[in-house]
Amino acid sequence: LGFDAINGEINRGSLSRLLAQPISRDTVINGKFLAGLTIIALMVISLGIAIGGLGLVMIGIPPTLEELLRIMLFFLLTILYMSLWLAVSQLFSLFFRQTATSALACIALWLFLSVFVGLLAGIISDVIFPANNSSTVDMVLKNNQLELMINRISPTTLYNESTVTLLNPGVRSLGPITQDQLIGAVAGVLPLSQSLLLIWPHFVSIIAINMICFAVSYVYFMKQEVRA
Repeated sequence: LGFDAINGEINRGSLSRLLAQPISRDTVINGKFLAGLTIIALMVISLGIAIGGLGLVMIGIPPTLEELLRIMLFFLLTILYMSLWLAVSQLFSLFFRQTATSALACIALWLFLSVFVGLLAGIISDVIFPANNSSTVDMVLKNNQLELMINRISPTTLYNESTVTLLNPGVRSLGPITQDQLIGAVAGVLPLSQSLLLIWPHFVSIIAINMICFAVSYVYFMKQEVRA
């Protein structure tokens, strides 16, 4: 939806004619992003309702109000996560004049953040805080915390942790827990408000990255020479 949003128009020679209507530049960049976002939202909500209806027919147990709210927040989170990659692909469509280059750059960035960040996080944390049979508990905790911090650079990790917390009320922590911290803890599930407190930084981070990518695309497109 986004890798050829702008450079495709430039290569076809239709962007200069589009801006000559006259249509302002901000209308073009906003329309490109909002059109893709609308398609993503329709796709996610339609598939979610279809799968939810099928599950309701098969199981026969209707969801409670809290479960319904969790599902709706999951839809919202999924739309925000997919719109983030839409903003990234639209940004690359401005940076690269060839559509194939922008598509490959998007795929490369996605692969790096989804796969290789996790591998690098383990290597870096093991180098800085080695964890072996002779390591202390404090060293193991620091190793785990550093690995988790590096992994959270990736939006994929933020989305996965948020999804697990939203859809599974039994998740009560997203970090390492020591045995001392479990003393006095009451077994149970978290209400929706407490689950949201756990993943609120994840929501804010995904929205912030989305806004930054779109803002860079907006500023770059407004200053780009497209009539030549």
